[in-house]
Amino acid sequence: MKRSPTMKDVAKAAGVSVMTVSRAFKRDTSVGEMTRKRIQQTAEDLGYVFDSTAANLRSQRSNFVAVTIPSLNNANFAATVEAMTTELAEGGYQVLLGHSDYNMQREEELIAAFLPRRPEAIVVTGGRHTDRTRKMLKGAGVPVIETWDLPEDPIDHVVGFSNVTVLQPLIELLIAQGLRNFGFIGGDTDSDSRGVDRRAGFKATMQAHQLESHRLIGSGVPQYPMQEGARAMGALIDTYPEMEAVICVSDLQAFGALSECQRRGISVPDQIAIAGFGAYDIAEVCVPSLTTIDPHPADIGRQTAQLVRTLLQTAQTRTVHRIEPAVRLGQSTNS
Repeated sequence: MKRSPTMKDVAKAAGVSVMTVSRAFKRDTSVGEMTRKRIQQTAEDLGYVFDSTAANLRSQRSNFVAVTIPSLNNANFAATVEAMTTELAEGGYQVLLGHSDYNMQREEELIAAFLPRRPEAIVVTGGRHTDRTRKMLKGAGVPVIETWDLPEDPIDHVVGFSNVTVLQPLIELLIAQGLRNFGFIGGDTDSDSRGVDRRAGFKATMQAHQLESHRLIGSGVPQYPMQEGARAMGALIDTYPEMEAVICVSDLQAFGALSECQRRGISVPDQIAIAGFGAYDIAEVCVPSLTTIDPHPADIGRQTAQLVRTLLQTAQTRTVHRIEPAVRLGQSTNS
């Protein structure tokens, strides 16, 4: 059986010491870039794969950051993870990703599985967790960053925005256009706590302007947003024929709502204005294009990764990085 190449083989072929090879793979700054490239090319030629697990056990460092997201097929969370991964990689860290499927119990299981692997930091989506998850995160002994939210009682650090107030500028823009009879789709399931907060924020904004806030239709579980958005829009139209505008918990529900209007021959925005949240690609390419809120998902990932890198170098007290979402006007509302 052919023997696998060792670090000693790489060192001999590259004309350096075994310690230099080890440092080169760990991106030690004492190894020059030209030497590092020569060692890595030699290793590639020999078919050598660096055993980071053994090295990390010796150094008591894992060099990975544990991250949980609620959905794998949501473009916003994908953008956050992509930006975070790129920024962390520049510091020599890798992402270990966990998918909670909008289930806080599943998130708890993921955190319990992550901790024995000694992550350098833990990044979670949202500010609501089970009691056990909060206890585990508080006792983790590593930086914890909650993202996509501004929790009232943060566990540690935060990079996000208030989902309660995020729709307010959009709603007030439509009110300024003379619209008064609003409906809202989504935010009816506790599994999507951020959606619940947006629904609560919709009601609060309407009430602050002394407008009715009772036209609410749930969109069910977040896994089928377009289909549920269409169903919910049909229910709103049938129940509240006086409705002039619909705010949706996300662009995906808004696209479903727009499609239902097209099936029924209802003109958007002339008869009903529709707006969403998320600034997904579909909001820009659908006809008419959707008015939406851009939460800057890549910025959330980038700032989170930068915060992690800073915290792993210098201990800091609780840090809150506020993201400022922006209204992006489309053709689904009158400008």
